[in-house]
Amino acid sequence: MMGLIRMLSGTIEIIAAMLILHFKTVETAFKINAILALIGPTVLIIVTSLGLVGLADQLPLSRFIMIFLGVFLIFFGLKGI
Repeated sequence: MMGLIRMLSGTIEIIAAMLILHFKTVETAFKINAILALIGPTVLIIVTSLGLVGLADQLPLSRFIMIFLGVFLIFFGLKGI
């Protein structure tokens, strides 16, 4: 399932690149990039969540906390960009 979500995300990225090349305006490219900026983090959260659910019986609680903290720090670091 995780692979399918990543493939869907990659397909969306490729379609977005083709649209940017097709329209050839900075304004349109900016709008398309804004939409992609919403899709990327959403895919990251979904895929990470699916992975954690799959590993739930194999990882101790301390590892889960470290993983969630790592994902939080990624989003915290990107907040200023």
